[in-house]
Amino acid sequence: MSKKISWRQFLDVDLRVGTIVDAEEFQDLSSPAFILSIDFGPDIGIKRSSAQLTSSYGRDSLVGRKIVAVINFPRRRIGEVISECLVTGFLGRNGKTVLCVPDGSVANGTKLL
Repeated sequence: MSKKISWRQFLDVDLRVGTIVDAEEFQDLSSPAFILSIDFGPDIGIKRSSAQLTSSYGRDSLVGRKIVAVINFPRRRIGEVISECLVTGFLGRNGKTVLCVPDGSVANGTKLL
């Protein structure tokens, strides 16, 4: 089990729903990835993220998909890309990443409660 955190620490993690509006392949890293452009609604806007999802998803299956991401981490340079958020997922039984997605219709920018 992981280190325990307080309720306050959990509340500091800003998890939001967004829609992937673009996914471009990024081959310049040691592990292939997509550069995702994610729409978090009018208050937050579009943020970019590098995500190693190429073995799990194709570009066409990502664009238009709702995801859950942490939007309040500091920006991070990954290769030549500045990642502005962290897309969440799970390691599936087959060893491939499975995205964490909302179940049902949720507006972009909605915060996880």
